[in-house]
Amino acid sequence: MHMVSRSTDDYEQARRSGIECCIEPAFWSGTDKQHAESFFDYFEQIIDFETERAQRAAGVDHYVTIALEPKEANYPEMAERVMDRIPEYLDRDNVVGVGEIGLDQGTEAEEAAFRRQLQMAEERELPVIVHTPHTDKPAGTERLVELIQDEDVTEERIVIDHNTENTIDISLQTDCWVGFTLYPGKIDAETTIDLLEAYGTEKMLLNSAADWDPSDPLAVPKARDKMLDRGWDREEVRQVVFDNPYEFFSQSPNFEYEL
Repeated sequence: MHMVSRSTDDYEQARRSGIECCIEPAFWSGTDKQHAESFFDYFEQIIDFETERAQRAAGVDHYVTIALEPKEANYPEMAERVMDRIPEYLDRDNVVGVGEIGLDQGTEAEEAAFRRQLQMAEERELPVIVHTPHTDKPAGTERLVELIQDEDVTEERIVIDHNTENTIDISLQTDCWVGFTLYPGKIDAETTIDLLEAYGTEKMLLNSAADWDPSDPLAVPKARDKMLDRGWDREEVRQVVFDNPYEFFSQSPNFEYEL
């Protein structure tokens, strides 16, 4: 969840809906940043202020992942300065991984940033959140899989996110985890549940893209309820909405949420 874009009320509603822990990935802020320092201010904000706000507002445990997301990798000089300093942020107490990284337009600059940040995560044995592109998604997902395999990184520590019915077969060719972002224009809960019924729940996880556009921080608990209404076994539902993401992020030494 990108909670930096949400109100305090959203934290309160999330907690009332059963969300006790959230992980906020670094992502595009609505406009392209013009200065490397803007990233550093943003990283500080989500690491410190958002973590404190989540706890103060609703008693929610808040963790973050840090990265240069793909859209802004296309400003090479700025991108290099940002990536030079990302390692120091990865050592912060509540940073549990690298993300979002991936592809947007599929440029050489995006691929270079993706490779570099994959290796940062590999060196530190950190989980990685991979962003598949919005346009020409199957081809972009195929290219991401090629890059992951070319870099020879640990696939079990990677989640390929924003999957749809057009990409799931590509993602399942790997040992990566498979994420579904419940968000208008990406995939809805009903379609996601159809895919889970067809493909099973192993290494599958749900998340919400709670950003400035129409979106819903409560998308995951609402999907949970839909799964139960469709007759799913409670343990299977728990696996997708809790156990799998918990197991994935527990690979990070900084993830300390206690059951």
